[in-house]
Amino acid sequence: MRIKCVALCWLMLLMSGCDDSAPVEKGFAGLGGEATTFTPVVPGRAFIFPADHGAHEGFRIEWWYVTANLKDDQGHEFGVQWTLFRSALKATPEVAGWGNQTIWLGHAAVTSASVHHAAERYARGGVGQAGVSVQPFSAWIDDWRFASLGPDGLDNLQLSARDKGFSYTLQLTTDRAPVLQGDQGFSQKSEQGQASYYYSQPFFQARGTLEIDGKAYQVSGPAWLDREWSSQPLTANQSGWDWFSLHLDSGERVMLYRMRQNEGEPYLTGTWIDAQGRTQLLHAADISLTPQGFEPVAGRSMPVRWSIRIPGKQLDLTTTALNPNAWMNLRIPYWEGPVRLSGSHAGQGYLEMTGY
Repeated sequence: MRIKCVALCWLMLLMSGCDDSAPVEKGFAGLGGEATTFTPVVPGRAFIFPADHGAHEGFRIEWWYVTANLKDDQGHEFGVQWTLFRSALKATPEVAGWGNQTIWLGHAAVTSASVHHAAERYARGGVGQAGVSVQPFSAWIDDWRFASLGPDGLDNLQLSARDKGFSYTLQLTTDRAPVLQGDQGFSQKSEQGQASYYYSQPFFQARGTLEIDGKAYQVSGPAWLDREWSSQPLTANQSGWDWFSLHLDSGERVMLYRMRQNEGEPYLTGTWIDAQGRTQLLHAADISLTPQGFEPVAGRSMPVRWSIRIPGKQLDLTTTALNPNAWMNLRIPYWEGPVRLSGSHAGQGYLEMTGY
């Protein structure tokens, strides 16, 4: 009964837009609803680590989002996703116990060329069922955990989740600092100024054990952490997004966001990350991002193959889904899965498509 109540609270949250003045859902998952009582996202914020690895009171929504492109010794390909969402019902300081105004939501998934399993967890804040601590870093919901194996920082962590049909335990390591997305961490999502604070760790290397339908695999490969927080990341006119994280075999990393609109052209932005971790903000004029191939998925037509061109970087790619049926059939459904890269560069990455 408690889990059902928490799930109901989450659905009510999405329908209300988190603000008493905006009772109608706006944009994908209500993220375009007005949130005037919450802290706004403005340019020029200084990021502070490790503090910004933790939760941000006063903001409406944030997430800790890990994806990994993995292979076993025989070359079989897999994808892993682990996400913790924090959503505030009110902008007031958090309180302990069941009066806490924070809802936590966890998503976990594994993907192979033939199988896709996804699961979700819900929790109310204030009772220890889910949360994030900073030193040492730990993000958890029930027994799903993303936690530092050292005293602090995000350079050596363990990632784990399990549900019916799958489980994984991975160690993620890096010797690089986090990367600020957008304009020094200010990631604009519309011409009207909607934005998030956004940083990533795109240089993780993952290694560990993955189990699918009772069969275990020893796997390794690149992983990517995304951290975003905001109060209104979409406009009411924006229906969803297409997000790419790309690991190029030449060492560079690329992040692309395509925010689709009910009226007008999509808002397009991205970041070019060189092999040393230096970044360059990409604008719409720098990028060509075009759906190339559609397939029926969960009763809808999904663009599972894309053309990506960044002429200024001599990048001309086609992305192909490892498994076109990587549909997250959850209470908030969307498509999320690993992709292969071909063309001017080889590599792999992840694609998320919402609002279809």
